[in-house]
Amino acid sequence: MATERPVPDKLRVFSLNCWGIRFFSQHCAQRYEMIGDLLDRELHDIALLQEVWCERDFLFLKRKLSSSYPYAHYFKSGVIGSGLAVFSRHRIQDALLYQYSLNGHPYMLRHGDWFGGKAVGLVVVDVFGLKAQVYVTHLHAEYSRAQDEYLPHRIVQSWELLQFVRHTSSGADVVILGGDLNMHPQDLGNRLIRAHTGLRDCYTETDTFDGCEDGHTLIAVNHFTKKQDLIPFEKGIRIDYILMKGSKKVSMKCESLSTTKGSVAGEPFPYSDHEALTAELTLLQSEDSRQHGQRNISDSHTAVSEQMDIVAEARAVVKEGLCHTETLQARALHLMGGALLLLLLPLLLILLPCLCSCSHFSFITTGLLAAAGAVVLLSGLLFYLLFTTHIKVLKETEDQMKLTSDDLQSKLAGSRASDFSSSDGSI
Repeated sequence: MATERPVPDKLRVFSLNCWGIRFFSQHCAQRYEMIGDLLDRELHDIALLQEVWCERDFLFLKRKLSSSYPYAHYFKSGVIGSGLAVFSRHRIQDALLYQYSLNGHPYMLRHGDWFGGKAVGLVVVDVFGLKAQVYVTHLHAEYSRAQDEYLPHRIVQSWELLQFVRHTSSGADVVILGGDLNMHPQDLGNRLIRAHTGLRDCYTETDTFDGCEDGHTLIAVNHFTKKQDLIPFEKGIRIDYILMKGSKKVSMKCESLSTTKGSVAGEPFPYSDHEALTAELTLLQSEDSRQHGQRNISDSHTAVSEQMDIVAEARAVVKEGLCHTETLQARALHLMGGALLLLLLPLLLILLPCLCSCSHFSFITTGLLAAAGAVVLLSGLLFYLLFTTHIKVLKETEDQMKLTSDDLQSKLAGSRASDFSSSDGSI
């Protein structure tokens, strides 16, 4: 019989998208003061923050929380940073950052995801003598549910996230992932992550829940929420998560999960446009990780078949994104061709004396045409290089998915053969 002993303390994990875009987010300085007060008051074991875009704001929180959270790490990537930060009461032993290969387009200035350098950050934390690997991430936003042009990018990010977790967490006693996934619970990317990592959603696993209806983390009653972002979901959506997984040594159970509910008592506005999550996790050291609700990824027919179906669905989305990107690449080539024709016009004005006068106007016209042609040619070249890079990432992701699909097919065939041999032997 498996032996178990409770760990002295429960593990309290906090996650919040802080919406900290300086000069764009409302009441940024005041809200960071409020967030700091909340963290100092609640004394979580680990706090996972997203959209802390300015390092100055991280340093403010680090100073404010130096006594209650002596360990902190800020992940830097992209043009303005990843926005990811971790505060911990337990020693952070190591850290690692992986920046996603696809993250929107630099020319989509009104969205701005590309400049943010979306990534997944990992910190290795010593928790009660256990090795806890804690991941914080923020995936590309979904700007339109009906016409989601960034779906292939988010699927690639989901794939890279699950691969990063799978290949870095093998020696961990405890695995925790928190952050803004920008996906609904049953969206393809979300199912992909859970099916291939074994991570469990604290909202669906918790014994007790206190928070917004259906666990929503982007709600209509929040003062900062843009109502068009919720269409067609009037009350709200759930896109922020805390996921967990134990090991053979430790089993995990979510005792309770809570969210903020928009307004903050005694304050004129909420902490953020997102709601914060707090999960209280119980860790039990055990020789048998199947105890206390711990479920491992198995090679059963059902589990493998589900994984195969999800990978096939994801491959279809990636292939669709690849076709679309190849079309954009072709348009960039056409743009470059048009630019070369435009550059020929000044040359014709110079080479054809009948069309070229020595007037000042002719030289100005020639110069403007040449400048316009050069700008269009350079733009076309940059677009071509951008889309070529995206095509390579999409092809690589599709190839990796094919390898996984083939491996799952082999497992399924082997499992069926084993079951058939067992049934023959029992006759």
